[in-house]
Amino acid sequence: MRVVIQRVSQASVTIDNKVNSSIENGLLILLGIESLDTIEDVNWLVKKIINLRIFNDENEVMNKSLIEVGGEALVISQFTLHANTKKGNRPSYILAARPEIAIPLYEKFITCLETSLNKKVGTGEFGADMKVALVNDGPVTILIDSKNPS
Repeated sequence: MRVVIQRVSQASVTIDNKVNSSIENGLLILLGIESLDTIEDVNWLVKKIINLRIFNDENEVMNKSLIEVGGEALVISQFTLHANTKKGNRPSYILAARPEIAIPLYEKFITCLETSLNKKVGTGEFGADMKVALVNDGPVTILIDSKNPS
């Protein structure tokens, strides 16, 4: 699993000209699932994300986690995070999981994140054409890959 997480002061996802979800201070999480991902990837990634100390403390130092600041989360599925651009100019998405693998893991990721945060998580809609808007706070943008945890 790959994620791009962005610390945001606000973010929203719109589908068919209707706001599907929106959050205030927290994390926008773009989630890419590959065919070899498992529940272990979900569990590891959720734990990593909720404990990342990327929110400012009283001294304006990034020293607090999403849990500590009571932040919100918005999860958007994004298969293009697994694009392979090594050959030619057209990306290959062969590593991205097919829906029958990706959807259950996407749903499990959301459930685990909600359980860990003890609050509802905003989402997009798997496979939909979505418009994502955000105000990146910092800016802080971090890439994490469960297959490359170091």
